[in-house]
Amino acid sequence: MEKDPIKQFSQWLEEAKKNKSITEPTAVSLATATKEGIPSARMVLLKGLDHRGFVFYTNLTSRKSDELKQNPNAALCFYWMQLERQVRVEGKIERVSDGEADAYFAARPRDSQIGAWASKQSQILEDRNDLLQDVSSIMARFDGVKVPRPPFWSGWRVVPVRIEFWQQGNFRLHEREVFVRNGDNWAISSLYP
Repeated sequence: MEKDPIKQFSQWLEEAKKNKSITEPTAVSLATATKEGIPSARMVLLKGLDHRGFVFYTNLTSRKSDELKQNPNAALCFYWMQLERQVRVEGKIERVSDGEADAYFAARPRDSQIGAWASKQSQILEDRNDLLQDVSSIMARFDGVKVPRPPFWSGWRVVPVRIEFWQQGNFRLHEREVFVRNGDNWAISSLYP
């Protein structure tokens, strides 16, 4: 186990990416909660990772974003069944910079850029044709020009304070290593399975 949990996670993520039976190695369950503590979880895709934390992108008016604004704490759970590994991340939330969001948005496929403009994420959709008409209208609006990032779309970073690595073991004697942030350093402990 590396002494730096971000390095350790990066190694495990690369192994997951190389495993052809894992179709979406960056898929992660994101748990948020309202200010009252009512939890909610959904799958998102990890789109950035560095010493600052784990980044995903979304509509800023979505339920997840509303909850993150109310309660700026979140948890992530990566599970790669084929590798018999899990990583749990807990931390504080911060918005990515506009520059980071612009750069990632520009790298997305054009259809995904159009979709970001068209989707009123988490709102009630009375008729799917409304969404399809919005897509057509936005395609026409940006015909022949670069699609800018919508002002209501950006990224969130989970700044980790705790990262746990779990490796399946025989007879349920799993290996668990937990890293807890202490200032700029990480305290490492082994946990019972």
